[in-house]
Amino acid sequence: MDCQKLQKKVRSIYGNSIRVTEKDGNIVLSGTLKKWEDIVGACSLCVDKKRRYHVINNLKLENTELPKMKLPHIQDQALEGRKPDVLVIGGGISGASIARELMKWKLDVLLAEKESDVAMHASGRNDGEVHPGIDLGKGTLKQHYVIAGNRMYGKICKELDVPFKRCGQYVGMMHWSELLPAYLYACQRKYMCGVSDTRVISGKTLRKREPHLNPDMKFAIYNSMAGSVCPYGLTIAYAENAVQNGAEVALNTAVLSMDVKDGKIRSVLTNRGRIYPEIVINAAGVFAEDVAEMAGDRFYSIHPRRGTNAILDKKAGKLMGGIASWKTLKKTSGHTKGGGIVHTAHDNLLVGPDAVETYEKENFATQASSIENNFKKQQGTVKELSQRDIITYFTGVRAPTFEEDFVIERGRKTKNLIHCAGIQSPGLTTAPAVAKDVAKMAAKMVSASHPVKKNESYNPYRKGVPRLREMSPEQRNKLIQKRPDYGVMICRCEEISKGEIVDALCSPLPVYTVDGVKKRVRPGMGRCQGGFCMPLVAEIISEVTGQPLEKVKKSGGDSYLLFGKTKAGDGK
Repeated sequence: MDCQKLQKKVRSIYGNSIRVTEKDGNIVLSGTLKKWEDIVGACSLCVDKKRRYHVINNLKLENTELPKMKLPHIQDQALEGRKPDVLVIGGGISGASIARELMKWKLDVLLAEKESDVAMHASGRNDGEVHPGIDLGKGTLKQHYVIAGNRMYGKICKELDVPFKRCGQYVGMMHWSELLPAYLYACQRKYMCGVSDTRVISGKTLRKREPHLNPDMKFAIYNSMAGSVCPYGLTIAYAENAVQNGAEVALNTAVLSMDVKDGKIRSVLTNRGRIYPEIVINAAGVFAEDVAEMAGDRFYSIHPRRGTNAILDKKAGKLMGGIASWKTLKKTSGHTKGGGIVHTAHDNLLVGPDAVETYEKENFATQASSIENNFKKQQGTVKELSQRDIITYFTGVRAPTFEEDFVIERGRKTKNLIHCAGIQSPGLTTAPAVAKDVAKMAAKMVSASHPVKKNESYNPYRKGVPRLREMSPEQRNKLIQKRPDYGVMICRCEEISKGEIVDALCSPLPVYTVDGVKKRVRPGMGRCQGGFCMPLVAEIISEVTGQPLEKVKKSGGDSYLLFGKTKAGDGK
């Protein structure tokens, strides 16, 4: 690498306040800039396309103090002195799937998640597409794992009892002049990159399958292996199955610092006590670089990227049965794939996401401009799209490296550390395959200190809560006769019964909040967004847990729903 050449290149655009140096075979940028977009741009200029080194961002944003990680309110010693074989940091899809895969060995596994539930960040705030891998270049870790992970989804979702639809993906083209390039592109992806389901279909075939797609589409690139899954539902299922097989999931548990000596993590301090793990797996999402810094092993940087999606009412779900977008083969600026429209696993339509660089790792606010831009673009996919059908929207923050690829490897300086970092789209798709490799790596590392045997009692099957809305009248009646609570309707929009809510509160990983129940069995996910059922859900939580209704929370922290009675009455 030529640091002087890179520095000259960066300074010619962003000024003389930047220094470009080399450290341990990687490029480090330091100095001060006025705009975050310029910081991202300067670091991106230094990326090596062959990925022979990483870019580390030490640039400061002028007159701005970057937000610190939000911490749980809980302070106790519940984990003091714990000595797990493996400490997994992060309760997203990566951490949860790795924890479950680790239970195939006889290991003491502890997963630490700083939020009040798993899947609270990127893993619960994405479009749920199981990608076919068509848009990824050969030779990247993303491309390697997306092919393997996609093909594992049918088996994984069957084992974990999670709804999954292999509905196919259409990328429509508007100009006949792009037919030959599109055909060559499809052949390259199919025969050279291993995306074997890629083919070009005619506009006539496209409209026969998806009649509401833009009639201006002349043809489309089609991938039959694309699908949709509930991302937070799958993450919860992974975590529950891990617990069923003996893992411990510690929620409201944030990693604060590490004691590292002689290239080894000796202990990890959390808000719930000090832990003494044999090895540590860093699956901390946008905070992966912070964990790497604590461990003395930071050789990459994360530049957070916001993405906003809108969920449409189920009546809009009739507009499309698969996943679709429109593209041009002309080169465009930016990193986003441009978003699209997804028919979700729960039969809504999802529109988005966009991609906006940000320095705020935990700002999930939604900007009106993001919704406007998403709809403006995707009306090129389905002209009948209407913002009037929006029932909710959400924003997630992705965790890309500047190389736009995953970091899956052992620590470079710290011996008992594994990085599972830079996991952005298609991280949901790659999770099963990544987890398999990371767990094998971890088991091998632990075996260096003591024998690690296969867990003969490992059970890959997790039975979810019965879904009343998917049953026939005969099945419903049979279940209600056995469990009368399943005959008490709580959420009419999503057809959720009291029995489903009670079972969710008695699951292997129960979360006694309204949002925790919502993510597990969907009360409040319909058109009214909990306007009618939220009070009923809160009452059931109070009933099952025995806690006063005023103590029931919407989510974590101090998100109490009630503050007491408005009228005391006469005490009778």
